Amino acid sequence: MSASASEIRTVAVVGGGLMGSGIAEAVASAGLEVILRDIDDAGVERAHERIEGSLQRGVSGGKLDEDDAAAIRDRIALTTDVARVAGADLVVEAVPEDERLKLEVITAIGQAVSERAIIASNTSSIPITQLAHVVPRPERVVGLHFFSPVPVMRLVEIVIALDTDRETVDAVRAFAITLGKTPIETKDRSGFIVNMLLVPYLMAAVRMFEDGFATREDIDAGMKLGCGHPMGPLTLSDFIGLDVLYAIGVSLYDEFKRDEYAPPPLLKRMVASGRLGRKSGRGFYEYG
Repeated sequence: MSASASEIRTVAVVGGGLMGSGIAEAVASAGLEVILRDIDDAGVERAHERIEGSLQRGVSGGKLDEDDAAAIRDRIALTTDVARVAGADLVVEAVPEDERLKLEVITAIGQAVSERAIIASNTSSIPITQLAHVVPRPERVVGLHFFSPVPVMRLVEIVIALDTDRETVDAVRAFAITLGKTPIETKDRSGFIVNMLLVPYLMAAVRMFEDGFATREDIDAGMKLGCGHPMGPLTLSDFIGLDVLYAIGVSLYDEFKRDEYAPPPLLKRMVASGRLGRKSGRGFYEYG
């Protein structure tokens, strides 16, 4: 049997990047203890800086007071030791969107935790069934796809693999609600619900820009002012990260072989040149 919802008291997050640090902050903000593991001291320090920056923005914006921020900070334990996740009731894998890397990490998690612990992946597009087969008892493996920035975005996709049991789904659904999120359930297909709908739209915008059909500003203004979107598709692509968008597109195309999912050549070359969007300072737009 997997841990039930009421038994999820300690959570571990493996991967301290933008998503992992955001998940850890959201868990700690809900009053739960969380262990955040990254591969080395530099990764741990970057995770600490991300969390500290987010908490300070919360304080300066009036959403938190200093005591609240300190309490959240104290509930987050940072480490480089994967063995520290051993006692967690739920482990969330949040490493970069690379299937081989995720398989390595989930294998290590499966060896470290008890067979009652739930193992979740924060993958954006990789089928959970492909990840679940490397651990004992794949019925306790599930997808938990958070959205960035995690402390702000309320949606969580629960991805149910072929072997995921209902007890596991119910436990992570209650966990998501505890975090103040709205969970939605999806079957285990590449892209799940949101990215399966979103990625063709973003790829179409990239192709439009690549073909010189319209300027980046007019493409974005068209969708903002004509459709009421909060940001245009090229701005959103920069926000997501062009490397992440490219990886999702490749995964979707590999699974469905539909042209609308295939990343345009321009996107591939931008990623190769290090133009990854907001996080690198340059994508379709330039950032300070």
